[in-house]
Amino acid sequence: MDLFSKKSRWKIYLAAGGVLILVVSLVYTRYLSKMLAQSERTKVENFVLALQQLADTNRAMDEDVTLQQAIVSSNTTIPVAIVNDKGGVDYAINFGNDNLNYVKNEVDKLKKDGFRPIPNFAGTFVYYKESRVLQQLRFFPLIQLILIAAFISFGYISFSSARRAEQNRVWVGMAKETAHQLGTPISAIIGWIEHLKVILEAGNEAHEVLEELRQDVYRLELVADRFSKIGSTPVLEPVNIYQELEQCRAYMQTRAPRKVAFYFPEPTHPPAFVNLNPHLFDWVVENLLRNAIDAMDGKGSIRAEVHEDGDSVSIDISDTGKGIPNGKFKTVFQPGYTTKKRGWGLGLSLAKRIIEEYHSGKIFVKRSEEGKGTTFTIRFPKQAAPAIAQQELIPSKAIG
Repeated sequence: MDLFSKKSRWKIYLAAGGVLILVVSLVYTRYLSKMLAQSERTKVENFVLALQQLADTNRAMDEDVTLQQAIVSSNTTIPVAIVNDKGGVDYAINFGNDNLNYVKNEVDKLKKDGFRPIPNFAGTFVYYKESRVLQQLRFFPLIQLILIAAFISFGYISFSSARRAEQNRVWVGMAKETAHQLGTPISAIIGWIEHLKVILEAGNEAHEVLEELRQDVYRLELVADRFSKIGSTPVLEPVNIYQELEQCRAYMQTRAPRKVAFYFPEPTHPPAFVNLNPHLFDWVVENLLRNAIDAMDGKGSIRAEVHEDGDSVSIDISDTGKGIPNGKFKTVFQPGYTTKKRGWGLGLSLAKRIIEEYHSGKIFVKRSEEGKGTTFTIRFPKQAAPAIAQQELIPSKAIG
């Protein structure tokens, strides 16, 4: 069940919808700009014609020029300049500056941009600039793009935060309910084991079976404890990473197929301490090891390596399994992503939460190649050795 692929499709649909809205908006805004530009040119042509009629000395003195005066006075938004055949400015309006040199510079800019002037009487030419309204309309698509992008980003962040919070509540509730449900049968099983020990003879082979059964019950107690810690702030303590890895290996190797070889560093290696919660850390490592065993179909090798680099300790866990495609290195940590027919896609998501939110570390796919294997890296801040461990590391001759 690949829930992540469904979520990815919704993201694509959302992005496509946003692009469609933007394209339609751009086309319509461009159409409005074109229509307004034509309207302004017509208005300037009428303005020039009205000026010509008002300046016509041959018109009758009693001729009514009210319309022409109304046309001239109505232009309060379009900057217009009348330029003579020598390039000088004879008349200018709405430029916001009465200085003719300023107007001439504006006209020169229009000429440089290839503006087509309107011929006027007596060999003069009319130049005009777009009104502020038209200029703002041309910039409107950019402003709209910024607003739409901001709205989509805000909506996506809000939706993701709300969804993540909802997932957190579901996971915490599910984890705590699972721990609660496991508690009752585990307690009953422990009681029956102790009862069987009492009624069976000492030295009976059944005692060995009971001991193994007790170990498995202990693991169930550990699983219940892990689930109970989800959603709570775990207690961290300095732990020797080599010894902790050895415990994970010992547990998983006895339960793995015989054809799976484990190559882990020796627990006697000079210790490297990190601050962690052993129960939760073991959960992460066991999850990686189970995924590795599944990816190898029960045959191959698993290798763990520890690298100390300055203030950090890195743990590389490699397998010889099927590998992960390059484009899925981050996707594998998303809730709901899985390649298993019966998987829920929560294991690596919980692992990422445990390492990064509870331990301030990092977990990522270091490298992977399909058909050859995968290496996961877990990185922790390095921790100073506790006082007791430091005393054990001091040579006996130096004591006293």
